[in-house]
Order: sequence, then C-alpha cells, then structure tokens
Amino acid sequence: MIDILLHVLEEMKDGVIRFFEQDTEVKKQWYTRDFIKVFQYNSNFDLFGAPVTNWRDTFTAIIAPTPPNPEILPSVCRDILLEYTNQVMELGDTLFELLSEAIGLEPNHLKDMDCTKCLFALGHYYPACPQPELTLGTSKHADNDFLTVLLQDKIGGLQVLHQNHWVDVPPTPGALVINIGDILQASSFTFSIPLITNDKFKSVDHRVLANKVGPRISLACFFMTNCVTTHRLYGPIKELISE
Repeated sequence: MIDILLHVLEEMKDGVIRFFEQDTEVKKQWYTRDFIKVFQYNSNFDLFGAPVTNWRDTFTAIIAPTPPNPEILPSVCRDILLEYTNQVMELGDTLFELLSEAIGLEPNHLKDMDCTKCLFALGHYYPACPQPELTLGTSKHADNDFLTVLLQDKIGGLQVLHQNHWVDVPPTPGALVINIGDILQASSFTFSIPLITNDKFKSVDHRVLANKVGPRISLACFFMTNCVTTHRLYGPIKELISE
C-alpha cells in the first residue's frame, strides 16, 4: 500500500493557504473562466449558471495525462502540488487495483480501462462566514468521476447523505477521504444507466457547510475522463452483467 507522508499532507494544506492568502493583485493573474487553461483560479466555476452562489474560492490544475509545465503554476504552491499529486497518482494505482479485486476482476482491470489516466486537482478555500445558516460552502452533489482523493483540514464541514440524513465526516489527522464517483457506479441522478461497475460500488451525495470558523481548506484530486478529449465509451463491465 502506498502511504503519503504526513509532512507532505501538511505542506499541501499550507500550499493551498499560501495561494489563496496572496494579495489580490498577485492572485488575479491566474483568474479565469477559460476551462481549457491548465491552471485556473475563480470564485464558483458555475457562478453564472447555478441557482445559488457557494461561499468559497477555488483553484484547479490539470495534472495528468500530460504533466503541467511547472512555470505556469503559482510559485507559492508549485513544488508541493506536483509532489503531492505525483504521490496521489501512485496511491490511485493501488486503490484501483484493490477495487478491481473487490469486484472479482484482475488487479489491472480498472487501470487498463484508463481509470487512472487523468488527474484533476481542485483546491477550495472557504473563508469564515458571518452567517453560515444562509449559504453553503459547496452545494449537494456527487463527484462526476471514477474516484476522488480528498485532503481536508481540521475544521470540518464535510457531510454525506446517508438514508436521507446528512452525516458529518469529521476530519482525521493524517487521513484522506476516498469518494466513489458517478462513473464508477453511476448514480441515477447523473446517468440513465449504471456505469462501469454496474452498481457494485455506490457514489455518494455530499456537501460542505459554511462555518463561522475559517478559513477551511481542502484539496480534492479527481481521477476522471474529461482532462483530455477521448472517444472511449464507458458502459457496464461484461463480467459484472447478469442475464
């Protein structure tokens, strides 16, 4: 099993804070809503399309399959972002091997389907909110990917929907949260049919509360399909389909 060292986890969280707590004049050079940019910084990617605005700022970085040119990443978090995500890629290999074996497949089955090919990193910064009852940090959703590796700080606020009740996911020092994504399941909310594991795994609806304490930060790494153009079609694995 691949372990990500504690000092790397802590430095990654510090790197997220360093980026967002730069002077606005410095940060705005990365501000964009051009989704083809390798590195983006904005407030709410769906600001002009969503019914509500979430209480957060975000940066995103396309990490794989084509490693980013370090020169286009912010210097305040560049080195640790590349080091951390490289280790997440290695962890992802192990996780997908375990998931393959858990559903009775060969260890490399999901990797051979390119489930580990693309990695998208997303850093959230949730400032302290004076009226947290009026908003959310992140609205209810399930991740539209294969698998998510989430690093969160000690403040908390993440909740999952379980049996129609919102349940806290308290942060555990030195631990990562692993979410099954829609494409690995998928959920009926996103797709009309279950996808590659034919409902053997379940994606989970989750949200993040706003908080009077802050800032809260997190870094989510998504193993997904849409970092590059692909003509590959995904459907239920034939070994998992019954008559």
